[in-house]
Amino acid sequence: MNRILVVEDEERISAFIAKGLKAAGFSTEIAADGISGRDLALTGDFDLLVLDIGLPQLDGFSVLSQLRTQRPDLPVLVLTARDNADDTIFALESGAADYMIKPFRFGELLARIRLRLKETVVEEPKTELVRGNVRIDLLKRQVRVAGKIVDLSARELSLAEILLQNRGNVLSREQLLSHVWGFDFDPGSNVVDVYVGYLRKKLGSDFVTTVRGFGYRVD
Repeated sequence: MNRILVVEDEERISAFIAKGLKAAGFSTEIAADGISGRDLALTGDFDLLVLDIGLPQLDGFSVLSQLRTQRPDLPVLVLTARDNADDTIFALESGAADYMIKPFRFGELLARIRLRLKETVVEEPKTELVRGNVRIDLLKRQVRVAGKIVDLSARELSLAEILLQNRGNVLSREQLLSHVWGFDFDPGSNVVDVYVGYLRKKLGSDFVTTVRGFGYRVD
């Protein structure tokens, strides 16, 4: 299991990220300031660091600079509200593996984390997800049912992907909301149920199984 360190001083954001990563199968630890984050990154056995820039005690750029000399093997994904080209360039030139701007969608953050982790692992990339007569081409972003192309919206496709990627496992509505609809989801919304209905109409009534009281699963 990959271990990820999240250095973020806004508790709401760090808790959101940690919860989503845990649901995706990662082990996470949180630090709320730059010094604690730096020390954990240097002493802990982490596979990736998610790093904010505007941190108390020691800013993210300083943390990044110190890590480059002492932990150059640790991939760092900078996640910040600073939407400034100079900051982006400085972070990347200082050794950051990636740079994301807040607000963000968890699905994109997860995809970038997985990509950075795979860069150090020799692994055949999965280009297709299959369930019965449903085939999703991840490169072409194309869905076929019994060989015929079916048009899905971006949200429908993301929902189908996350369900297939966790085939056999039950995903709660909250997990699906955070993965597909991102950071600003409303936990009381019924949008997941609505979109599951869309998938059943387009991909087959048996594509998604409802697990009452828990969520949804693709068998």
